[in-house]
Amino acid sequence: MTPHAQPYAHETWSTHEADILRRYFTNLDQPVFALVNLPEVVKGALFARYSRSAKSLRRLFLDEFVRDLDVSGDHTVDATVGLERAEDLYAKVFLEYGDDSVAQLGGVHLACEQASNVLTKVLEWGRLMAYLEQSTRYVTYDTRLGSGHFRYHRDPELLESSLGARYVGTMDRLFDTYARMLPAIQAHLANRHPRAPGDSDLAHRRAVRAKALDATRGLLPAGTLSNVGIYGTGQSYEQLILRLRAHPLPEARTYGELMLAELRKVIPSFLVRVDRPDRGGAWSAYLATNRRAMEDLADEWFEPADSGGASGGASVRLVDFDPEGEDKVVAAMLGPFTSCSEHQVRERVARLSAEERQRVVRAYVGERTNRRHRPGRALEATAYRFEVVSDYGAFRDLQRHRMLTIEWQQLGTNLGYEVPEAVVQAGMKVDFTAAMSASYELHQALSGPFPAQAAYCVPLAYRIRYVMQMSAREAMHVLELRSGPQGHPAYRRVAQQMHRLIAEQAGHRAMAGAMRFVDHASYDLERLDAERRAEGRRQAR
Repeated sequence: MTPHAQPYAHETWSTHEADILRRYFTNLDQPVFALVNLPEVVKGALFARYSRSAKSLRRLFLDEFVRDLDVSGDHTVDATVGLERAEDLYAKVFLEYGDDSVAQLGGVHLACEQASNVLTKVLEWGRLMAYLEQSTRYVTYDTRLGSGHFRYHRDPELLESSLGARYVGTMDRLFDTYARMLPAIQAHLANRHPRAPGDSDLAHRRAVRAKALDATRGLLPAGTLSNVGIYGTGQSYEQLILRLRAHPLPEARTYGELMLAELRKVIPSFLVRVDRPDRGGAWSAYLATNRRAMEDLADEWFEPADSGGASGGASVRLVDFDPEGEDKVVAAMLGPFTSCSEHQVRERVARLSAEERQRVVRAYVGERTNRRHRPGRALEATAYRFEVVSDYGAFRDLQRHRMLTIEWQQLGTNLGYEVPEAVVQAGMKVDFTAAMSASYELHQALSGPFPAQAAYCVPLAYRIRYVMQMSAREAMHVLELRSGPQGHPAYRRVAQQMHRLIAEQAGHRAMAGAMRFVDHASYDLERLDAERRAEGRRQAR
């Protein structure tokens, strides 16, 4: 194996630490591992803390959790050698009878570390799984791993090519620029937004730091490493591994095998079909064949566009909606409370006045005192399809809404990039644009020989095109959450534009009005109110 062949950094443990860890984690030296023998609430709390920490999950467990747990009773357990399971019953039900529902009843908490931001979007595709991903708003990327490298994916094939040295040099410069700009922008923001009377120093510093991280995250390339905590059933993991095996990105295929090895230590029966040529093999081949066929057709009929330079803000277009959608929602609201057919209810709704329809909506939606009070499924009777062009950083946050339909194009440089306002105000636009230009040149060089890996060098400030299709009910959730005052300005603008289009272009003013917690205001320090509330909770505790 060459020095480049292993892209993952290893942590070292003392004998005492290793003795504790092997009771609860299925390995001590790989980036993918399962959590076992821990209470569910501890696993959930670990993952929640994980998303805002730069530490690995095992280190986080040792530093912040193990002291509060009674681990003495588990001293004979060794999760790293696998766990015995009763296979016969599962084999009979799952394989002989094909009852997929059995595989929905066993779940696993899986830690996925040192995954590129390109890979995390592949991991987070499944709807019926739960994910917590490391946040660029709370974690800085100005330090190196134990291996001495900055935190970006080092694809073995790419590194061993003639472009390997150029890739490392450009990526290192991106992280160097990030490390240099972050404290300068943080100092600028602290001066521009002085602490208000009554605000604690801690709350103000955290809000300023979050805004500085928001401004500088655009420099981070999509190859930046992230940690993802996943909880899913055996059936969901089976589907994920089949997708990973069919993916054109080598990192995805390698990661799929790492995940499979760990999952087989805890839910082996649910994954026996993955390796069968007539089942998992055929399924992965089906996905890969269809993908290649579509890529060939797209290459035949469409010419690639290219830009690479700075561009305007996010673009949001409402490309499809039902002009009668609001009437259909009103009918769906009334239907369960009548004994009439759907056709009869719709006929009656068509004769209602605008005020009468508003009465129905107001009664169904009720007095929402916060955004978590959401009405029922009648709002799913109509849907909206948006085409969005935004920076990749905003896309990463919006992509997490899996109950809607989201499809995206491959990340590249052809749509240009966005320069954050704070970068311009701090006088660092020249440094920022120089970093964008360097990554653009590298992407151009990589696109031919390494089309799947070329996205690694594209910073989060570059724009990507994607479509989001959602029912009015899901729109209420997404737009109210993502327009909140504590949100990143990039995705707040997307949510605000979507809300305006629902009201003005679709003409669904009753639906837009029901989304009463969509926030169209602007804020200087987006996280300040949230930090004030957190400070209040800390003082109360």
